[in-house]
Amino acid sequence: MIRLVIILPLVVIAWFLLVKLIKDVKSANIDWTGIATIVGFIAMAFWLRHVTGMG
Repeated sequence: MIRLVIILPLVVIAWFLLVKLIKDVKSANIDWTGIATIVGFIAMAFWLRHVTGMG
């Protein structure tokens, strides 16, 4: 029961923050090319680490 009392408010707060973040992203003017480039480099770094075993 104590776990439920602790976890439930955290889930509700996380949900509200996620909804607020989605609303802010939709209304903002964001450079999606730059974000995609950053995500691509991070994905490539993880892939190269997996393939080579270095890093």
